[in-house]
Amino acid sequence: MRTIPIFPVLVLGTILCLGTPALAWEGHDYETGSDIEIEEGNLVRRDHDIEYFDYEAGEYRDGNVESIQRYGNEVDVEVYDYDSGKYRTFTMDGR
Repeated sequence: MRTIPIFPVLVLGTILCLGTPALAWEGHDYETGSDIEIEEGNLVRRDHDIEYFDYEAGEYRDGNVESIQRYGNEVDVEVYDYDSGKYRTFTMDGR
């Protein structure tokens, strides 16, 4: 019976995990002037909660997606920000 050396398998697994870029959805809140990043793993659909990074505030924030509108190569995502209690509109890349 042949056995597979565990060390090369662990090294290869680590390289594959660390070598793949994290995908994110980038956009801008023109009202506050902040860049916004919604990381992979967030389901951006109406009535779903999302976590996003607000570069102006320098922190992750939580909100609820109120509406989504596509305009050509851009998507407007209206979010109710739980932290501030305000509605915000993010203009995101249309990918």
